[in-house]
Amino acid sequence: MTGVAVNRWGSRVVVPRLTRPDLWLLFSVAALVGLGIVMVFNVGYFHAEELYGDPYAFFRKHLIAACIGAGIVIAGSRLRAELLERWANVILLASFALLVTVLIPGIGSSHGGATRWINFGGFNFQPSETAKLAVVIYLARSLSRRRDRIHEFFRGVLPPLVPVGVCSALLLLQPDFGTTAILGLVALMMLFVAGARPLHLAGLSAVGVALLWFGITHAEYRMRRFTAFLNPWEHSQDIAFQLVQSLIAFGSGGLSGVGLGQSRQKLFYLPEAHTDFIFALVGEELGLLGAAAVLTLFAIICVRGFRVASRHPDHFTSLLAYGITLVIVMGAVVNIGVVLGLLPTKGLALPFLSYGGSALMGAALEVGILAAMSRVTS
Repeated sequence: MTGVAVNRWGSRVVVPRLTRPDLWLLFSVAALVGLGIVMVFNVGYFHAEELYGDPYAFFRKHLIAACIGAGIVIAGSRLRAELLERWANVILLASFALLVTVLIPGIGSSHGGATRWINFGGFNFQPSETAKLAVVIYLARSLSRRRDRIHEFFRGVLPPLVPVGVCSALLLLQPDFGTTAILGLVALMMLFVAGARPLHLAGLSAVGVALLWFGITHAEYRMRRFTAFLNPWEHSQDIAFQLVQSLIAFGSGGLSGVGLGQSRQKLFYLPEAHTDFIFALVGEELGLLGAAAVLTLFAIICVRGFRVASRHPDHFTSLLAYGITLVIVMGAVVNIGVVLGLLPTKGLALPFLSYGGSALMGAALEVGILAAMSRVTS
C-alpha cells in the first residue's frame, strides 16, 4: 500500500505505508525456536545432569533466552531503518569495543581453546553475534551512499571493506574462524547486490580463498580438522570423532527417525550435541522428514527476507534486509554443512535451534529488524 504526499519543493512523492510484518517470516522463526526448545530439553537433559546435577539447567536457560528473544523481536520490529542508518558508525565502534574487551585477560571467558565470551553474572555474552549485525548495518549504509561509485574499486568497493577487515582481525584473535568466513561471504554478496563489478568481486574472492588457505595451513589444529574432514573415518577416534558420531546419528534416523526422545547418540556419544550438532539429533530422532522440515523453514526465511529486500523502496533498507537475511541463512548453511560432513568442523551455532543465549538473542534482533522492514512495501 502506498500514499502520495507533496514535499517542500511542491513535487508529488510516493510515501510507503506501514502494513503488518511478514507473518510467513515470523511463523517460520517461531517454529524453529519451538523445535529448538524441545530439542535442547531433550538433548541436554543428561548432559546437564552430569555437569551441574540439574537436568533442567540447559532447558531453563534456553527457555529464558527464548522469552527474552521474543521481547527483542517485538522491540526490533519497532525500529526505524533511518535510526539504524544514522547510528551505523556508533554501532560499529561499540561492537569493535566489545570485541577488544573480550580479549582482555580476566574479562574474556574461554571455552574449548577460544576466548569468545564476556561473563555477566553467570550469563555468557558473545560479542561476535552483535558484531555481525553491526558490520551489515555499516555496509548497507556505506554501499548505499557509494551507489554512484560502486563500479570504482578504490573509491566505491575498498572503503566499505576496511571495517570488515578490522572486525575479521579481531575475530581471528579469539580465534573465531567460522564467523570470520561468514562475514567475508556476506560482505562479498552485499557488494554483488550493490552492483560491484564482477572483475572486482573475482579479485576479492581470490584474495579471500588465499587468506582462507593460509589460515588453515598455518594453524596445526585447523589443518588437522581439514585432514579429518577429507577422510573422517580414518580419524574416527580422535579429531573426527564428533563428525563420525553425527553421521551415525543421521544414518540411524532413516526416513522418519527413531522417535522424539529416543536418541542413542545424545547419551554422551556425540559431544556438545545441544549446541553445534543439534541438527544431527534432529536427523536421528525425526529422520529425513524432520531434517527436511527444518531446511524448509530456513528456505522460507531466505525467500521472505529476499522478498523484503527486493520490494523495499529505500536503497539502504534493501541492502540491510539482504545482509541480515544472508547472515541468518549463511549461519544455517555452514552449521548444517559441518554436521553433514560437507564442510570442515567449525564451532558455529544453528540459528534458533542451538543452545546459547547470545546466539539466540542476536538472531532475534536480526529477525525483529527484518520484520520491521517487512512492514513497509512499495
